[in-house]
Amino acid sequence: MEELERQYSPSRWSHRMSADDVIKAHVKALKEGTEQARDLAQTLLNVPYGEGDGEKLDVYIPKTNSLDVHLVVYLHGGYWQFLSKEESGFMAVPLIDKGVVVVAVGYDIAPKGNMDLMVSQVRRSVVSVVQQYSHISGLYLCGHSAGAHLAAMVLSTDWSQYSITPQIKGAFLVSGIYDLLPILSTYVMEPLKMTEEVAVRNSPSKLVPQLKLSSSSCQIVVAVAENDSPEFRKQSEEYYKALEESGLSVTMEDVANTDHFNIIEQLVDGEYHLTKLLLKMMGKN
Repeated sequence: MEELERQYSPSRWSHRMSADDVIKAHVKALKEGTEQARDLAQTLLNVPYGEGDGEKLDVYIPKTNSLDVHLVVYLHGGYWQFLSKEESGFMAVPLIDKGVVVVAVGYDIAPKGNMDLMVSQVRRSVVSVVQQYSHISGLYLCGHSAGAHLAAMVLSTDWSQYSITPQIKGAFLVSGIYDLLPILSTYVMEPLKMTEEVAVRNSPSKLVPQLKLSSSSCQIVVAVAENDSPEFRKQSEEYYKALEESGLSVTMEDVANTDHFNIIEQLVDGEYHLTKLLLKMMGKN
């Protein structure tokens, strides 16, 4: 049990600094990147996508006259209980120049929100974005850690329950968790009060057939950090294999010289491998 806790404590696997310091540095990097994005972009902050006070998103808009506008929805990490949209605009920094809109989604983290609610919120946020920005030429998703789990759940949505079916062209799932069962008994999940039944229905690894129905034309990148823990790496590898075996368009990126935190922090940089990959996917390299 103790080993499992260690495997699912990403901060203990960074080679750059101590566990406490890597978390502090992570929050600082995301905040600074988001401040920079708010200086560079035109912003619409706290746009509601639902009735709840947590159901708001921030839009980072490039100064562009182009009609070929791509939009990336970013879902933040934090083990479904930390972080917020307030430090989640950082990836807009290199994308603004390229005429890409970035939307950072807020959702009700635990203990206020539970897993079913968070999944429902991010699904509704994507529907709302598509309704508000009907002119976008390409919709993309990016999620980190818990946010990669939520992004995979968006790809696995049965859209018949919703007013529209979003056409998601590409998704970047970065250092995610796709099977919630192994972490059910860890300290991580304590604030989430999740039962096994809830874990199963919210595990993307169990929903691959639905993803194939809903998102067969989506290009999926499963990215993992070289210094993610073996269990985190296994989560990505197994999900990648399941998608590949279903005949989906999926690639695996094992990002050298990164840990669970700087694999996403570096999206603030236009020269970073994953930023370039995203721009290439959009045809904007």
